[in-house]
Amino acid sequence: MKLSMKQIPEPENAPVLRTDFSDQIAWEKIRAEILQPVGIFRFRANVEFIDDIDFADIRKDQLLEILPTDYNHSFIIVVDQIAISDPEHPLLLIDLFDRSVHEFRALPAQIQGIENNLSIANMDFEEFAEAVDEDGVFRGFPEP
Repeated sequence: MKLSMKQIPEPENAPVLRTDFSDQIAWEKIRAEILQPVGIFRFRANVEFIDDIDFADIRKDQLLEILPTDYNHSFIIVVDQIAISDPEHPLLLIDLFDRSVHEFRALPAQIQGIENNLSIANMDFEEFAEAVDEDGVFRGFPEP
């Protein structure tokens, strides 16, 4: 059964979808961390925020059902209940390339490197997913 839900926008840059609206201060902190330039080269995340109450509490299975199969991004970043409530704010990244079960969580301060590398196909989704810590959160690659 197809859900009758508002269509997810297809922004030019990688989408960051807010699905939890319980804490505005946490949301603003997450946004600021994602937008903060990082590293020696001051990399920025090329993202667009989808901050629409119509997507409140949407689950992953519902999201995958309403996203068109030809969606113009290979991944989506979700700011869900866990991201809002956990002190580290681990965001959910979902692989849309093959509509698989691939997903992982990442700290907001890691989104710049993830987005930059995935958007230009410099790295694969799996490379980040396989580098998560024991709790399933990507906190960066280990230093050599």
